[in-house]
Amino acid sequence: MPDLTFAVEGAAPVPFAAAPSIAFKLRIANAEPDEHIQNVLLTCQIQIETPRRRYSPEEQRRLVDLFGEPSRWSQTLRTMLWTHANATVPPFDGEIQVDLLVPCTFDFNVAATKYFHGLDAGEVPVELLFSGTIFFAGADDQLRMTRIPWTKEARYRLPVAAWKEMMNLYYPNHAWLCLERDAFERLYDYKRRCGIPTWEQAVEELLSMEESPASDVRRPPEVIGVQTEKSTS
Repeated sequence: MPDLTFAVEGAAPVPFAAAPSIAFKLRIANAEPDEHIQNVLLTCQIQIETPRRRYSPEEQRRLVDLFGEPSRWSQTLRTMLWTHANATVPPFDGEIQVDLLVPCTFDFNVAATKYFHGLDAGEVPVELLFSGTIFFAGADDQLRMTRIPWTKEARYRLPVAAWKEMMNLYYPNHAWLCLERDAFERLYDYKRRCGIPTWEQAVEELLSMEESPASDVRRPPEVIGVQTEKSTS
């Protein structure tokens, strides 16, 4: 009966993929080296072990949105789910190395994205929990199958630089923000009425209003009227 163990030997961004991904170099070994494994349908849950690293004051400031004030981190800092990944392992005897492709997103509504973005450098401790189905040749050469127990796991310290490199590959000098449709329509209407050519300039002007409300910032009469009406209601 197969008894597989798993170890992560490295990780690197995947260039030119359909979506941002990191490839975890996964070493799979069978305790019975002479047993032929036909293939493995592998499922992996990946968790971020947030309490197992130190955070600089600047990182703590950026992560307040996730964990609250640092004074409360002894209660709020908990292992968090990152994502799920799947792989089909080809036939092997003894051991094999495969790439486990981990999909990533730059959507800041996702907690894992906020977490990685808030880090400057160093490593992120991650835990990989494995399950799935093993197809193998039995003693009678008949194809058999067995399940991978959830007790099978591996730990790895993912360099923060790998995440940043991946995002720079897919979104060079950009960040991705998902807005609710009503908020988008209001922003789009403001951009159109002001004749602002780019989204970046529209956001910059709105930020300038917030930072310097008395400055000579381009502001349409309709916007001022709406603000005045709200303030007097």
